[in-house]
Amino acid sequence: MIIALHISIALNLITIGLFIWLKNDQKMSNDLHEAELHHTHQGMKALMDDFNNYQIETERKIAALEKNGDIQNRNHNLKIDASNKRMDQMNKSLPSIIGEVVGQIELAQDTINRKM
Repeated sequence: MIIALHISIALNLITIGLFIWLKNDQKMSNDLHEAELHHTHQGMKALMDDFNNYQIETERKIAALEKNGDIQNRNHNLKIDASNKRMDQMNKSLPSIIGEVVGQIELAQDTINRKM
C-alpha cells in the first residue's frame, strides 16, 4: 500500500509540474503572439499613415493640375476672344478697304483707257 501511495504522490507531483510547465509555455506563447500582434498593428498604422499622406499629396497635385488647366484654358479663351475682336474689326473695316481697292482699280482703268 505504501508503494502505491508513493507512486500516486510521484504521479501527482509530475502532473502538477507538467501543468505548471504547460501554463508557463502557454504564457510565453501568448506573450509572443501579443508582441507580434502589436508589431503588426504598428505596421498597419504606418501603412495607413503613408497611404493617407499619398492620398493628400495626390489630391494636392490634382488640384494644382486642375488650377493650371483652368489658367491655361482662360488664357486660351482670352486669346480666342482677342482674335475674334480683331476679326470683327476687320470685318467692319472690310467694306471700306474693298471700296478703296475697287476705286483704285477703276481709277487705274480710267488712266489706262485715256492713254489708249
